[in-house]
Amino acid sequence: MTGPQLLPCETPDARQPKGTNGKTQWVLPATILGSSLSFIDGSVVNVALPAIQGSFGSSLATMQWVVNGYMLMLASLILLGGSVGDRFGRRRIFIAGLIGFAVASMGCGLAPSAGWLIAMRLLQGASAAMLVPASLAIISAAFRGEARGRAIGTWAGAGALTMALGPPFGGWLVDTVGWRSIFYINPPIAAVALFLAWKLPADDRSKGASEPLDLRGSALAVLALGLLSYGLIASGEGSGLIGGLAIAAAVPAGVLFIIAESRSVAPVMALSLFRDRDFAGANGITVLLYAALSGALFLLPFLLIEVHKYSATAAGAALLPFSLIMGLGSRWIGGLVERIGSRILLIIGPLATAVGFVILAVSGEYPGYWIGFLPGLIVVGIGMTVSIPPLTTTVFDSAPDEKSGTASGVNNAAARGGGLVAVAALGLAVGGSELSSMDVNALTNAYRLIMFGAAGLAVLSALVAALTISKRSVAPAREPVPKRP
Repeated sequence: MTGPQLLPCETPDARQPKGTNGKTQWVLPATILGSSLSFIDGSVVNVALPAIQGSFGSSLATMQWVVNGYMLMLASLILLGGSVGDRFGRRRIFIAGLIGFAVASMGCGLAPSAGWLIAMRLLQGASAAMLVPASLAIISAAFRGEARGRAIGTWAGAGALTMALGPPFGGWLVDTVGWRSIFYINPPIAAVALFLAWKLPADDRSKGASEPLDLRGSALAVLALGLLSYGLIASGEGSGLIGGLAIAAAVPAGVLFIIAESRSVAPVMALSLFRDRDFAGANGITVLLYAALSGALFLLPFLLIEVHKYSATAAGAALLPFSLIMGLGSRWIGGLVERIGSRILLIIGPLATAVGFVILAVSGEYPGYWIGFLPGLIVVGIGMTVSIPPLTTTVFDSAPDEKSGTASGVNNAAARGGGLVAVAALGLAVGGSELSSMDVNALTNAYRLIMFGAAGLAVLSALVAALTISKRSVAPAREPVPKRP
């Protein structure tokens, strides 16, 4: 993820009865600390990008890979991460993810070059792909019914809080200590989480633990998304031939992925889910909406810092109202979904988000926060808050109970994949120019173009909702199954 945002299927389901399973006192502290590593890292790095670029004298393409290296591995492997936890034990994979993330974070902080930093970001993303699904699976296995709902709600709320506080805290670290410090804070958190992880209940293997891992499908997903991302970034740099060849190669890689999934005994992406129009539509909305948000939140700190001379702390704090609106409003909107259904909200929410992006586009030249940025961020926050709970509901209600975990993984992969492609395509929007060398007018114009583009994607997602999401009522209450982010 590329900003302070809670993904659709990282929101709790409130429809649950009572109970717990075994000793659970250490479950929430361990899983909240562990998954907060991914949440904090995803929301802080954008604020540090101008400082990282200045430190290494790097290009826009390099900064795109600092973000996309993480998202590529997370989007491609998060589906496999849940299966690996089922096969080898959720606690064991959670611990492995913690160790991998801590090691990668130290590598990021010590990075002598931008290439080294990107390599460590790839390792961070792969570790997060194990860590995040395992944390929620551990909660789902340890609690039952109403207790599970409260636990998942606490976990999701803590995630929203860490994402909200991450940018201003990270900006303060960048200003006072330096950008490397945003990575050095991860190992101590991981160490505490690791200590608590040893106290977690023993794993209860799932029925699917004996099924083969879909390594071929996962590798093809990495290849297809990697080629597409590389092609878009290369094209943005002006290497049209190389970029075009990479994009062209991504097409057969994607086709091979679909073929592999259709033939796999235990696919990481169950294609049968997409036979349901609501499920297919919800994931299309997710791709478009999170592409819009990720592209906008990538460039916003550059405008604040490079054009309007905000400190990194102020640029991080600028995003706080957006995060707070999403964190505080999601539960109320979740209740509204139960009363009026998802379809109307999935039309209104993206349209409101589009209006917010338009406001940001036309007001971005004003340096004052209260006029230039706060109104647009508030409207975008309201629009996303209206959109996410019905997305969650639609995804789970359109999937069979036994496929809820897979449905959650697919939807979160769609969100991260949309962000990956959007960030990769930003170079095309700025005409191959370097952000650090662009004058004020050029960077402001690029910002305006990207915000208008984000508004267009949000409108398109509303259109997809109108064409695909049915008017059927929300499904009746049911016993939940684990949802992996």
